[in-house]
Amino acid sequence: MNIAKIVVLSNASAQAIRKAQSAFSGAAEAMGISSEEDVQALVDEVRYGKER
Repeated sequence: MNIAKIVVLSNASAQAIRKAQSAFSGAAEAMGISSEEDVQALVDEVRYGKER
C-alpha cells in the first residue's frame, strides 16, 4: 500500500468538505433556520411531508 496515495485522497476529501462548507455558508440563515428545532422541522418536512 502506498501511503502517499492515502494522504492525497485525504487532502482531496478535506478540500471537498471545505468547498461545500463555503458554498453553504449563510444558507441556513437565508432560509430562516436559527435553531435545532428549525433544523428538525425542516427534516420532518422533507422526510415526512409535514409543514413547518
